[in-house]
Amino acid sequence: MPANEATNHHAFDFDGSIDDAPSHPQRASKCYDDDGRLKRTGTIWTASSHIITAVIGSGVLSLAWAIAQLGWIAGPAVMILFSLVTFYTSSLLAECYRAGDPNSGKRNYTYMQAVRSILGGVNVTLCGIFQYLNLLGIVIGYTIAASISMMAIKRSNCFHKSGGKNPCHMSSNQYMIIFGITEFFLSQIPDFDQIWWLSIVAAIMSFTYSIIGLALGIAKVAENGTFKGSLTGISIGPVSQTQKIWRSSQALGDIAFAYSYAAVLIEIQDTIKSPPSEAKTMKKATLISIVVTTTFYMLCGCMGYAAFGDAAPGNLLTGFGFYNPYWLIDIANVAIVIHLVGAYQVFSQPIFAFVEQGVKQRWSNIDKEFKIPIPGFTPYKLNLFRLVWRTMFVILTTVISMLLPFFNDIVGVIGALGFWPLTVYFPLEMYISQKKISKWSNKWICLQIFSMACLLVSVVAAVGSVAGVMLDLKKYKPFQSNY
Repeated sequence: MPANEATNHHAFDFDGSIDDAPSHPQRASKCYDDDGRLKRTGTIWTASSHIITAVIGSGVLSLAWAIAQLGWIAGPAVMILFSLVTFYTSSLLAECYRAGDPNSGKRNYTYMQAVRSILGGVNVTLCGIFQYLNLLGIVIGYTIAASISMMAIKRSNCFHKSGGKNPCHMSSNQYMIIFGITEFFLSQIPDFDQIWWLSIVAAIMSFTYSIIGLALGIAKVAENGTFKGSLTGISIGPVSQTQKIWRSSQALGDIAFAYSYAAVLIEIQDTIKSPPSEAKTMKKATLISIVVTTTFYMLCGCMGYAAFGDAAPGNLLTGFGFYNPYWLIDIANVAIVIHLVGAYQVFSQPIFAFVEQGVKQRWSNIDKEFKIPIPGFTPYKLNLFRLVWRTMFVILTTVISMLLPFFNDIVGVIGALGFWPLTVYFPLEMYISQKKISKWSNKWICLQIFSMACLLVSVVAAVGSVAGVMLDLKKYKPFQSNY
């Protein structure tokens, strides 16, 4: 199975377009599962690889900065805490794949379908709002990150040619436009079924630049001959006490962004074969993947902080703590751009599908296609509504990115907004409903206290990240970014 194909297909579904599989004459046969679909073949290892692919992304690049704000004690501690919270809530969410009996209950194929079948009512709408805002935010964050990496390639070569004498300041706007034009063409690919190859390339690229960042951090520490940084993080002086509070809060959002994968968990689980029950296998896969990603994050974040101390850049590979070898920096940034080109599609395709299905339900003739002959290839099916709507979406995300080119702050906001509702609240509420945990029982009270504590963390992280954006806006003129 191509990497991420099953993981990303119809993820974040909101309109309930995936119906329950109809009764099939070959139910539970050698070729079909109990829901009439083809036998699932996923294992604990394929599920683990899907989770790792979904989790490890550009968020890893901001972890050194996040640890720099919190210090050697709180930084790693917060990272471990987020990993434990993610593991626990993911284990609860895994229980929601089947309604009722964990071995024979009705399957929920997506996160939204689980919310609809278990909680229903206004929860479905709220979940949809949080998911689509989160998706939009991620797409904007990726546009910003890609443009900064493209610009970093040119800047590193400029630094190299001038021997570090030329500051090589430049605007990111033209690079955002280049990225937007690329996404305009890729966005015309109808759906996930046809972009599995893009997901494979993106996954390989994410490991490439993460490993380069880790290796450069280790080399820098070896060159310095010491570990930089302090127990409490960046000290008062270089930043004011208020800035210290805001930055520490924002660091929480950055770490939350790096761990979030709840919205694709159930869809990954839908690839797993049984017996044993899918929930049992998924819990083991979650444990393996959380251990792997936490180890990877701790290495990248801590080595970045050890290399640069309080001066750790917001984006490890574009903040120019590393200047040489410049060609390796270029390779890493090319990998980031290629990864983000694919990631943009992975996170925007569900939005495209949601809007297009909704419009099609109201105006059935709007999706009429025109065949355009291409010599030597199969005719291209042009859908005018898809062309116009997706083009407008790409333009919108590009313009917003040009208005707010603050990678770190945007990452913090996205992480804060998505963490509590998608990773904590809905999994907990579905678990309570599934297991019929009585109100005001000891277990119910403990789960609610846990949820409120996570909400508080989300609010603090959101406030800190928004404050960071506001501070950036004071020094920034629209469409005139300069690095």
